[in-house]
Amino acid sequence: MIREFHLADWFTLGNAVCGVGALFSSMTYLETSDVRHVYFACALVLAALVFDVLDGRIARWRQKSSAMGRELDSLADVISFGVAPAIIAYACGMQGLYDRVVLAFFVACGVSRLARFNITAETLAEGPSGKVKYFEGTPIPTSIVLVGLMAVAASVGAVRGQLWLGSVTIGGFTLHPLVLLFALSGSLMISRIRIPKF
Repeated sequence: MIREFHLADWFTLGNAVCGVGALFSSMTYLETSDVRHVYFACALVLAALVFDVLDGRIARWRQKSSAMGRELDSLADVISFGVAPAIIAYACGMQGLYDRVVLAFFVACGVSRLARFNITAETLAEGPSGKVKYFEGTPIPTSIVLVGLMAVAASVGAVRGQLWLGSVTIGGFTLHPLVLLFALSGSLMISRIRIPKF
């Protein structure tokens, strides 16, 4: 299988490794309460974004892409821009029942968004280059905005019991209103709005 990998695929794996590293850092924060681990997690998601951008550029530069590369990219993106941001949010204090439902919804939207892109990419491709001209729904890497927000919150101590917007209790279960940004992000991913692809 390794022989079938193109150079771009190795950068895609770098994306996935950074995403897994972000998960480990988030879990370490839960165990140690050392806020540096939130920064590490957020920085690793940013590094994953760099790898994600580079793998596409390298594939176009070398004019080598494959169905396996596309699937690999989607799987890496689910980890780095779907699961990792949700776990960072959980580690930062969005741990109520409703928070968990929203964060799971966010990840499910990301997975659905990537699956939709993979099955429609050929249909949406235009011209001899076969390049897709636009995305339907916001791309999953836009979750980097939420990760940046978590990094800022951590830097000012707005985590756990000090989360911005506080918390509300509904039917005996907790909701942190800040988590609704994840609901919005997920909803935009599965929307039909067209985003030009550069």
